[in-house]
Amino acid sequence: MPTPSHTALPIRRLTHRDLTACADLSEDRGWPREEHKWGLLLSAGQGYGIDDPDGGLVSACVVTEYGPHGRPALGAIGMVLVAERHARQGIGRRLMRHIVALMGTTPLTLHATPNGRPLYEELGFKTTGRAEMLLGHFTPGEPPSGIATRAATAEDLTSIIRLDEEVFGTDRTHVITRLPAFADQLRVAEDEGRIIGYAAAWPNMDTHVVGPLIARDTETAKALLASLAAHTDRPLRTDIDVRHDELLAWVKAHGLEPVAFNSVMTYGITELPGDWRRRFAPLTVAAC
Repeated sequence: MPTPSHTALPIRRLTHRDLTACADLSEDRGWPREEHKWGLLLSAGQGYGIDDPDGGLVSACVVTEYGPHGRPALGAIGMVLVAERHARQGIGRRLMRHIVALMGTTPLTLHATPNGRPLYEELGFKTTGRAEMLLGHFTPGEPPSGIATRAATAEDLTSIIRLDEEVFGTDRTHVITRLPAFADQLRVAEDEGRIIGYAAAWPNMDTHVVGPLIARDTETAKALLASLAAHTDRPLRTDIDVRHDELLAWVKAHGLEPVAFNSVMTYGITELPGDWRRRFAPLTVAAC
């Protein structure tokens, strides 16, 4: 029996049962397996994929919706992957067209690598910003003065969710409530008993990824990042909005090295909602 053409293979929704296949697909393309991150994305978002008749996945991606249930205000697309043996056959384009059509009038966003950007531009996405990925062992220095940080408690979660919605621009409770279990650290910054920022560090292969990083100002962001670094021996990785040039210079002076740039792209909106001045780093570029 002839092998079906990739254009005839159905696109289906993925579940947690597909986690290993998703990690295998990442590895096939030379990416880390990132099973911990895939687990979060498949529970907080919705995965879509195409099965390979010979086993595994031909392609996959995840969409994380934010805002009221059933009426999302924003959809974040991430982990768009096509197996190496099926690359350059239009499969990624087909999967992306499917997602755009499925999401209808919901505004979309994604972080694009230089290789992926032409496809997204072809589909109507516009570049609205850039993020710089950094990696390295943080070397401590003089801590930012006058900013108190501490480990978050269960009682802080309501305040964190409220602050996050104000800064992010729409509700993402279903993601933030997963942070205590997903992250190894969740810390807050306070001013006179009021939470003015929060940040998480979550395990990814041999690193700790810093994100989300939301703070009242750059000094608060520095204090949160330094406090996370003080509680891990792993290298830190993070993706910082390039408009935060002061924070970028500071982390580079403390040991983190530039790795790559990603284009922040949107579809259906000219810029992301919320307050970028207080949004320093995403949870992950795969989900904002």
